[in-house]
Amino acid sequence: MPENLPTLDVIIEPEVVKAEPSQWRCIGEEISEQLDYEPARFLRRRLIRRRYAHRKDPDAALVIAPLPNSLQERCIAAPGLLAQIIVAKFCDHLPLYRQEQIYRTRHGVILPRQTMARWLGLVADWLRPVYEHLRLGLAESNYIQMDETPVEYLAPGNGQTKQGYLWVCNRPGADVVFHWQTSRAATCVEKIIPVNFQGVLQCDGYAAYRSFANGRGGNVQLAGCYAHVRRKFHEAREQAPQVAGWLLRQIALLYKVERRLRQERAGPRLRAAIRASQSRLMHERIHRALIRLKLRNRYLPKSLMGMAIDYALGQWPTLGVYLTNGRVEVDNNLTENAIRPTAIGKKNWLFVGDAQTGERSAILYTLIENCRRRGIDPYAYLRDALARLPTLTNWQIKDVTPGAYAKSLREQSLRAVS
Repeated sequence: MPENLPTLDVIIEPEVVKAEPSQWRCIGEEISEQLDYEPARFLRRRLIRRRYAHRKDPDAALVIAPLPNSLQERCIAAPGLLAQIIVAKFCDHLPLYRQEQIYRTRHGVILPRQTMARWLGLVADWLRPVYEHLRLGLAESNYIQMDETPVEYLAPGNGQTKQGYLWVCNRPGADVVFHWQTSRAATCVEKIIPVNFQGVLQCDGYAAYRSFANGRGGNVQLAGCYAHVRRKFHEAREQAPQVAGWLLRQIALLYKVERRLRQERAGPRLRAAIRASQSRLMHERIHRALIRLKLRNRYLPKSLMGMAIDYALGQWPTLGVYLTNGRVEVDNNLTENAIRPTAIGKKNWLFVGDAQTGERSAILYTLIENCRRRGIDPYAYLRDALARLPTLTNWQIKDVTPGAYAKSLREQSLRAVS
């Protein structure tokens, strides 16, 4: 059992001993351990602020302490409750109507979903400076991974939902940032990627990324994603089991090299050297096979195998970027892993309220995902951040990011050990 769990001792005495305790002497004990759980509970926190009058100057103004958290002036929810609602919706994927039912039936507390929705809007606006700090960090990197996922949102006056998109920018080894846009046009990439960005953008074969890179005058180099290539050949296995199977095995060899490099925690220089000596040969072998398959016209262009071949050849100039740049990953899976929780959420809450709600969701998803990738408790982080933010200046926002919180936890752990 985890050693850090609080311990509750329950002493069980024999009935004969309880009947005549003076006749018995304890000579030892047997201990059995159980792992137990107590459900979360609501509590009413009363902030009592006493008024004081000056003894020697009774006409002086009364003195009263200010509220420690200005959120109290706008809603009755304390940071702990706000953090719980955020984590339940954006981490555990519980829509607000389900939370409303749980709180009413299990705790006897009535929290209408409309009230919780207003609180989420308030919290998202409160946490926006932290989000903006993470977003501006994209400009400090010269390597970004990017992907997008559709999300339905309500369009007032239309009587139906429209399709928006959560665009995700990932800095491997650093932060991930969600962006909300109501379309999938190339102009969205222009809005998201900083104007002064120069470096490698890793993405799939969507044409918007190519259009964006062409408009940056050679300052942006596109890197392809082998996972997307592998996925398309996996979908074509039933149509061409032998050819697709052979190609998948060759791609698996590339991933075997990457797995070994991760196990050895290789740096960029070593990764580039190993890839040049081992992966390049397999990469070129796959290319020659694809060209032969294309020249033979064995598969119709609209067939699964034909589309997989065309996609791979179309992405080939970008797929080889990782072979020469040791900082670039073989695929875009880190970004897709960040997106995956939103796919689970969409099955439960189906759509977001409106376009403005989508932007607020991007803020909260960003903070939740950065907590997840650092292995810290999102509830503990959000509760700490919401309690500290009202007293911080703009220059101190960097101290309440998930990365700063994780660093403070490590320092506390080291001090406890020493």
